[in-house]
Amino acid sequence: MTRPTFVRARRPEHKQQRREAILEAARRLALESGVRNVTLGGVATAVGLAKSNVVRYFGTREEIYLELLSEAGRDWHDAVVQRLGAPTPPGDVVTVLAETLAERPLFCDLLGQLSQHLEHNVSLTAARAFKETALELTTGLGRAVARAHPELTVDEAVELTHLAAWLAGCLYAASHPSPAIAELYQQEPHLLAALCPPFLPTLRRALAALAAGLPTLRDQPA
Repeated sequence: MTRPTFVRARRPEHKQQRREAILEAARRLALESGVRNVTLGGVATAVGLAKSNVVRYFGTREEIYLELLSEAGRDWHDAVVQRLGAPTPPGDVVTVLAETLAERPLFCDLLGQLSQHLEHNVSLTAARAFKETALELTTGLGRAVARAHPELTVDEAVELTHLAAWLAGCLYAASHPSPAIAELYQQEPHLLAALCPPFLPTLRRALAALAAGLPTLRDQPA
């Protein structure tokens, strides 16, 4: 693959070009080998820059992936809102949430890495920008879900979308085990069946249970 040719980044458009190239290299490497296996040095090599130059645009590897997670979150938000824009039976809302997540493996991988890795080794500025974006997107998703699923309040719909994202991250991590666990599952299929549930049907079933159960808890203290 031909690496991009950069001029010295004096002008804003040149700086933006480098930022986009860094993000694209990190995205490609994550899709090829998984987020947890990508290093800052690997991103620098892929984009054709010294590691010290990459750090000028993103302080750490984790900040690169927080930015990609925000981008992926916006993409998920837009896809859900678009699909819920047409008349949608309440039961289909859960299917929309689950299917749009299953269609975005990098997003799910990033969600699975978020709490344990990507929220560490980041600046306060990067953390604040990410959390504010996450709040904006989940609030917007909650409103869209509540409109399509009138049995849920907006707060319940926001909670459902939060849980959809968290569950997707956990399920994606479980369904993409380490090489040692993958080899074990090949040797012991009964362990695979019991401990590595299929992503989409498991997520859909869990979200259906949550959507049905949340209204029953309204009168109980949080």
